[in-house]
Amino acid sequence: MALSTARIEDLDVSVYTQRTEQPESDGTLEWDKTTCALVEVRAGGASGIGYTYANEATGRFIAETLAPHLVGRDALDVPATHRAMRAAIRNLGQGGVSAMAVSAVDVALWDLKAKLLGVPLAHLLGLARDRVPVYGSGGFTSYSVDQLQTQLGGWVARGIPRVKMKVGRDPDEDLRRVNAVRKAIGAAQLFVDANGAYERKQAIRFAHEYAELGVAWFEEPVSSDDLDGLREVRAAALMPIAAGEYGYEIGYFERMLSAGAVDILQADVTRCGGVTGFLQVAALCAAHHVPLSVHCAPALALHVACAAPAVIHMEYFHDHARFESRLFEGAAEPIEGHLHPDLTRPGLGLALKPQEPGILVEEAPADYEPAPHGGLSH
Repeated sequence: MALSTARIEDLDVSVYTQRTEQPESDGTLEWDKTTCALVEVRAGGASGIGYTYANEATGRFIAETLAPHLVGRDALDVPATHRAMRAAIRNLGQGGVSAMAVSAVDVALWDLKAKLLGVPLAHLLGLARDRVPVYGSGGFTSYSVDQLQTQLGGWVARGIPRVKMKVGRDPDEDLRRVNAVRKAIGAAQLFVDANGAYERKQAIRFAHEYAELGVAWFEEPVSSDDLDGLREVRAAALMPIAAGEYGYEIGYFERMLSAGAVDILQADVTRCGGVTGFLQVAALCAAHHVPLSVHCAPALALHVACAAPAVIHMEYFHDHARFESRLFEGAAEPIEGHLHPDLTRPGLGLALKPQEPGILVEEAPADYEPAPHGGLSH
């Protein structure tokens, strides 16, 4: 079959859920499970995989709203199909569920294209590097101090020289917890993430106090919607200010960069429009001379991170790494502080392990208590 006639034949959507090891929280949300909406797109005897960390509604959105705009299209013309999906959601909004659905399908289309061409996705896009530095990320506000020290200290012991913890739920305890982690990780870089929990002046005060503890990155000190506040904190802080994980379309990132709100921009492949959207964000970062950090979904984001020169590192998020290692064959694990794509396998290098449809949950511990308010904030 000529590649020019490889038409999209059909797609399947599955939703998988895995309980967290215990109820988790950050500065503004609580959750007790990780949910993934996964799409498989088929053409020319190949199947492409894409997914987003969202909910069941996102899976239904893909099947009911996007699928009719996919079947019959040329599988190699990913940008055209991406535009068709964006047009299809015009009256539904470009963010939220719509954007996460488009992101999952877009990744599946790029994975499919690379498989049809018989090359790794990183080679199809063009390598800027053959490995990406990671930072270990977890350190939830629901953890005890012992759990914080064990998890973050464990990543450093495994050769990851930078780690991130959550702050902001109990400001009276934040400095004590950060200081405890600092003692556990030695000279490794320490990042903190408030998930928008602080007010402006409060964030500025903490920025100075965290600097004294050697914190090297302050993420979302105030709401990422408060661009003036981010810029104000950035002007007062001694460490880089990072934000951007909730960006769903290119205009969001342009506004954040034009406002001078961040020292480091973040983007999430499962939210910002998939591979197509992420490459647009990376180009914006290059134009604004602002580095880019990859938010979450390490198995999904690795190949495109290798192709984007603006990327400085990616997040090895505890819940997602745990999820992806159980859901897929081929999910990379850190080696000396880096993730390395498998360049011997086509596409993303991922294959779905045998699963019951829509199920990926282990029995919860006997003392497990669900979080009182569900939600996802990674």
